[in-house]
Amino acid sequence: MAEVIRMPKMSDTMEQGTIVTWLKKVGDIVQSGDILAEIETDKATMELEAYEEGTLLHVGVQEKEAVPINGVLAIIGNPGEDISALLEEIKQPVQTEATTPKVATATPAMTSNRASTPAQPPPIEPTKAPAQAAEPSNTSQRIFASPLAKKMAQDKGYDLAAINGTGEGGRIIKRDVESFVATVQPSASLPKITLPAAVGEEAYEEVPASQMRKTIAKRLTESKLSAPDFHLTVQVDMDKVVASRPNINRYAPVKVSFNDIIIKAVAAAIRHHPDINVAWLGDTIRYNKHIHIGVAMAVEAGLLVPVVCFADHKSLAYLAAEVKELSHKAHNNQLQPQDCQGSTFTISNLGMLGIESFTAIINPPSACILAIGEIKQVPVVKEGTVAPGYVMKATLSCDHRAVDGAIGAAFLKTLKALLEDPLRLLVY
Repeated sequence: MAEVIRMPKMSDTMEQGTIVTWLKKVGDIVQSGDILAEIETDKATMELEAYEEGTLLHVGVQEKEAVPINGVLAIIGNPGEDISALLEEIKQPVQTEATTPKVATATPAMTSNRASTPAQPPPIEPTKAPAQAAEPSNTSQRIFASPLAKKMAQDKGYDLAAINGTGEGGRIIKRDVESFVATVQPSASLPKITLPAAVGEEAYEEVPASQMRKTIAKRLTESKLSAPDFHLTVQVDMDKVVASRPNINRYAPVKVSFNDIIIKAVAAAIRHHPDINVAWLGDTIRYNKHIHIGVAMAVEAGLLVPVVCFADHKSLAYLAAEVKELSHKAHNNQLQPQDCQGSTFTISNLGMLGIESFTAIINPPSACILAIGEIKQVPVVKEGTVAPGYVMKATLSCDHRAVDGAIGAAFLKTLKALLEDPLRLLVY
């Protein structure tokens, strides 16, 4: 009996998947454990494994086509088996393009190229110019030009009297202005200026949004529309962190980054202020007893947030190694669903890109996200004198339904103290 292969639910937030590549084609023999296709979900690109043995008799979707959960992907059965009745039974209702974009069969990406658009034939010019089209010159002669030609000449700064008209009766029309190259005559106060011909063209390309980008748009829009958020910013003296990092890396088995030190400090501050480690669930507030920190990472396809579980129980070196491993998996499409689930607090760091400060959008259901800016050397006042120092701005975004301003401020005060005296991290 033939078996129907349907789109599995590969993550907790997945609603549909896109076939990236079929690794088997109709007629191929399939063994249990063979990889049938690669599927892009909202989290990562994953492999579709076969659990049935037989021959691939039918492929229901094409590459680059999106399929909802439980949608029919393929049929596996005996060679030559008649599956016409099965196909009729599982036939899905026709989906509209708005609900199921079929990228593989869509028209090619549209482009605009205004410069290559065929020129429209010039309008028929009247034999007698209207009164408002006449323009007097210094010689009291009337200059006849179409309204469009006059407007073009005015925009370009051309003198109509210097343009030869090729329209009926010597009338200046559009093509005369386009072909005219004006030269400003030199004078005692003005240099010679030649206006170049316009160059370049307008162009664009439209490409279908990936499943990851659609999910990012949906979740963050829901967060921004539903969460009454507020933002708190502190400036942190990072002199001691900057000074201590080279010594840390002398002994650490892996290279420790500033971001790793910040994650360690955030985990310690959360332990000191557990009321910040919450989630708004509508009718209830979840107070998490564990600390799982989501670390936002930018990849080519969008934004991923892999999770460092039990961050407060891990050493600085262990955190550094784990974050590097998650980053490698994120940039190579190797993250599994469990790698991106369960965060109770999120950190987004754009400091390495030169961003001084910013506000991040809360990643639900977590109630808070911390935006980290650049560590920057600036003049600072120390003991009454101005001296160079390293500072960093950190902005906390909070869902006011679950977290009050005083709680967020207390958390930032502790975080600031830990980073300004990083030896304190040894006792947390």
